[in-house]
Amino acid sequence: MDLRQRVTDVLPSVRADLERLVRIPSVSALPDHADDVRRSAQLTAELFAAEGFEVEILTVDGGAPAVLATRAGPAGAPTVLLYAHHDVQPVGDLADWESEPFAPTERGERLFARGAADDKAGIAAHLAAVRAFDGDLPLGVTVLVEGEEEIGSPTLESFLDAHRERLRADVIVIADSANWDIGTPALTTSLRGLVDCVVEVRTLRHGVHSGMWGGVVPDAVTALCRLLATLHDADGNVAVEGLISAPAADVDYPEDRLRAEAGVLDGVELIGDGSFVERLWTRPAIAVIGLDATSIHDASNTLVPVARAKVSGRIAPGDTTENAMACLRRHLETHAPWGAQVTVTEGDHGEPTRIDATGPAYDAARAAFRDAWGGTTPVDMGVGGSIPFIAAFREAFPEAAVLVTGVEDPDTRAHGANEGLHLGEFARVCHAEALLLRNLAG
Repeated sequence: MDLRQRVTDVLPSVRADLERLVRIPSVSALPDHADDVRRSAQLTAELFAAEGFEVEILTVDGGAPAVLATRAGPAGAPTVLLYAHHDVQPVGDLADWESEPFAPTERGERLFARGAADDKAGIAAHLAAVRAFDGDLPLGVTVLVEGEEEIGSPTLESFLDAHRERLRADVIVIADSANWDIGTPALTTSLRGLVDCVVEVRTLRHGVHSGMWGGVVPDAVTALCRLLATLHDADGNVAVEGLISAPAADVDYPEDRLRAEAGVLDGVELIGDGSFVERLWTRPAIAVIGLDATSIHDASNTLVPVARAKVSGRIAPGDTTENAMACLRRHLETHAPWGAQVTVTEGDHGEPTRIDATGPAYDAARAAFRDAWGGTTPVDMGVGGSIPFIAAFREAFPEAAVLVTGVEDPDTRAHGANEGLHLGEFARVCHAEALLLRNLAG
């Protein structure tokens, strides 16, 4: 069987199915879209049922619907678990989109829509790999398509516990990451973890006249700003004691490429020191992602009594959320200026991951990538973002090899306006996954 040709033959139908999925606004974070999330699960189930899979739509602990599809392989053949998620992020400000977010639109080499890449293209890649074998799969395949990844997978651990035996596999392929660049495939071998909190600073029982009391009485906004400024040193390195850092892979990330891909404005300095990939993949990062204080529109000549900020921390592989949150809390509580009262309320958390990508399954993946990308050697890369459920999979199935792959590239703009799937890379991803299934079957 010429798998490359088979994938080429099925791609038109796979793209059509991807566009059907994308048209469903399955935004798990918004209750008004609960029916859309259910419709998305139903369509996903129908697509795999049409390929001969036994399919169920399941929920655990009131969570969003997940699709579990299974198809047995030949006697003695290994089993692979293919993961993706069918929920998507909110679209944000519609004015920032060049086309309707849920109307897939091709411009240039990309298909633009919310979820076109993250992660309905992951579903489509699994579908393409299965469809390429035309019903003659060389190994057992289980497909899990989750419906709440974009809200932190709150019931996934319970789902893995409830359906552990049905999900057990020799190899787990998680199609929710990225490639190094267009034309260069990658295996993701490390991901940072996540902790966040809301810090409240209070200096007054109530607001008072800024003219009568200013110069003596501190306001909460200024106190909060000074506190937040202590999170970094003058060069922009994280200044919270006790957080762990680690070395990164020897990968060159040119500054001009980084600036272009991140959209950094001319003249804005990059923060921190050391290699860019260390700063992005294996060192902690802290950002203020939200503020509550009097709006400019509502401001009066009043010293503000209370202000709040949401602080997000990304933690390096090798650290733990317990340690990182304790360090962040201690720093915020001990660095408040002028005796301001500080309250820290913990928020979301997710453990970091480091994968030892050695062994037969990883060899099979690299061989598939080299073939699909015309001889290009895949990169072992880290990801600065967090996919906490990977740690959950590794804990639930410690005997399985976990391959973290993806359909995204540096300009995908996942979670942002004008999210887009590079169609050429998507074709290579589909070809690589079909080859991977063949290679894993032996």
